[in-house]
Amino acid sequence: MLSACCFTVLLYHPASPLSHSFPNEFLRRAAMGIAMGSTAVAIIFSPLGKRSGAHFNPSVTLTFFRLGKVELWDAIFYIAAQFLGGVAGVLVAMLLLGAAVADPKVNYATTQPGPYGPLVAFAAELLISFILMSVVLRVSNTKKLARWTGLFAGALVATYITFEAPISGMSMNPARTFGSAFGASVWMSLWIYFVAPPVGMLLAAEAFTRTRKWHSTACAKFHHFNNQRCIFRCNFEG
Repeated sequence: MLSACCFTVLLYHPASPLSHSFPNEFLRRAAMGIAMGSTAVAIIFSPLGKRSGAHFNPSVTLTFFRLGKVELWDAIFYIAAQFLGGVAGVLVAMLLLGAAVADPKVNYATTQPGPYGPLVAFAAELLISFILMSVVLRVSNTKKLARWTGLFAGALVATYITFEAPISGMSMNPARTFGSAFGASVWMSLWIYFVAPPVGMLLAAEAFTRTRKWHSTACAKFHHFNNQRCIFRCNFEG
């Protein structure tokens, strides 16, 4: 969330030199996509990400809980930490950036439905969440590709921000949307981002398990090629 607020200020605040360097909205979204996709990759491959599994999305944690990879209490504390982290990131951004993060062009990097309305935004969030989790499950359970799961996820985040953001704001993450909404006190259409991402990812898990037959999911970590302790119900084979 700190990254999202900082890059939104850099690219969208009227006083930012970068905002004038990208007069074209598509190019500005592409730059934002690269920034946030890179942030996701950096978190996944960081020492903390390798240890925790890089779950910064309640929808992801719920999906791996459904797949039997996460203990109930771990899932509860992960989700609590994700929401607290989202709020904390926005609060730190407010301290560092001051009034800039509240500018109408920035608005705490909130995610809101686009001009097509909330139902289309809901459908878009459900679809992109379904695709992301489908890719993560397929890649992380393919031996030759598993170590690059974080790159696939980051590339999808960058692509979604570039092309899908005008439709729904591109959240896929209830904690991410809640953090921005908390800072901005904008609660409009919050239900979209609390319902569509987890439903989309859970549907992806259902489709995955039905095609895998007797094979189980390896683990809930995005990056398992490290010597960090794994707390999940893991049967990963490197």
